[in-house]
Amino acid sequence: MTSISTATQQARPHAGPAWMVLALACAGQFMVILDASIVNVALPSIQRDLGFTPTGLAWVVNGYLLTFAGFMLLGGRAADLFGRRRMLVAGLLLFSVSSLAGGLATAPEVLVAARVAQGMGAAMLAPATLAVINTGFTDQRARARAFGAWSASGGVGGMAGALAGGAITTGLSWRWVFLINVPIGAALIAVAMMALAGTRDGRREPLDLAGAVTGTAGLAALIYGVMQSADHGWTSAPVVGPAGAGLLLLVVFAVVQARLAAQPMMPLRLFGIRRVAVGNVMLLLFGGIAIAMWYFTSLFLQNVLGYSALRAGLGQTPAAVAFVVIARLAAALLPRTGVRALVLAGCGALLAGFGWLAQAHAGSGYVAGVLGPTLLVAAGIGLTFPTLMAVATAGAPEGDAGIIGGLANTTSQVGGSIGLAVLATAAGARAAAEAGGSSPAAALAAGYDLVFLVAAGLALAVAAVSLLLPRHRRG
Repeated sequence: MTSISTATQQARPHAGPAWMVLALACAGQFMVILDASIVNVALPSIQRDLGFTPTGLAWVVNGYLLTFAGFMLLGGRAADLFGRRRMLVAGLLLFSVSSLAGGLATAPEVLVAARVAQGMGAAMLAPATLAVINTGFTDQRARARAFGAWSASGGVGGMAGALAGGAITTGLSWRWVFLINVPIGAALIAVAMMALAGTRDGRREPLDLAGAVTGTAGLAALIYGVMQSADHGWTSAPVVGPAGAGLLLLVVFAVVQARLAAQPMMPLRLFGIRRVAVGNVMLLLFGGIAIAMWYFTSLFLQNVLGYSALRAGLGQTPAAVAFVVIARLAAALLPRTGVRALVLAGCGALLAGFGWLAQAHAGSGYVAGVLGPTLLVAAGIGLTFPTLMAVATAGAPEGDAGIIGGLANTTSQVGGSIGLAVLATAAGARAAAEAGGSSPAAALAAGYDLVFLVAAGLALAVAAVSLLLPRHRRG
């Protein structure tokens, strides 16, 4: 608590103590990640009650993820211009109201619209939580601990989503998967009004509308195209059309930022900060690692070992706990070791864990085949993820804290979306190739094993990129 108190004295004055500011940021991140995962277990019940088609049902998940990733840069810049406190409260309000609408939905279109609005609320909220930490904790040790707690809260949110989704849907109703956000959001709004009451941020500067439109539309179109790859194939019109349009819009966005905008939404000078540029490249690669761990391990437990969704969630709980513990440890070590040492250690654990996990097959037991390697992988994620978020948001001017947070979150989300599409395609192709001479479970296991080997390769790539970071200097 001493270092956190010191950080508070050096930061912008807040009405609330440092622990309250940090708790608010962590709770906001928890909600954002929770809602990305809690709905998955409830999807069959939602389909039965509201009459979703299989294609339409996917948009209960995709509607949230698409707007969350697509609007994050805009949400980050809005936090810089209009104030982090305003955007955090506005994000919580939109998230809570749209959760209420989703919980009360009586038609598929209403629920999808509510999920789209939820994603927009999350895109306002997530960069603001990072900006609050970035500007509120200036002491190096306190800042590292804050990022460790923030990262751990996301891990807890993902774990809680897998478990709570099944429990709430079974014990109450799928509607409470959304309605539970309403009282939580109201409580967090009250905390935000107290904890950040003394915050003086934001500036009188017009929003770069051309940059906002091209950047947001470009990201949304690119992610939408990537999402279609699982159903239509990478060379199909539903993939190439939106993804190509998205890339073209992002090129226009870059030109607008570099040459046309008087006050650019995404100042390209920020990429001149080596830590920001290298950190975001590593986060882009890391998105595929996280997907391989949490998403494909869950599929392995269910489709190969025959676990139920709830039992698979419980099977991943030890790894989630390990991630939370190691993330907090990484936060304590970061000021002493520097970024590169932690990233290399984490990548070593990822390489060993995924290499071990790639040996799993239909006859593997849970302890030797899944538990052991996922604990190693979780340790690697715990060492690397909070470290990457800290480095990707460090060294930028305070007035750009929101856009830097939005960029880091966007990079991570885009990496995860592309990683999911590429890895799912690879797993499907490998499983199809093995289907003729193997049982269905064995063929699927071969596909997932390829995913884990690719993830090990991504860990090696992150380690290589980390060598571009400046060396750690003690003191």
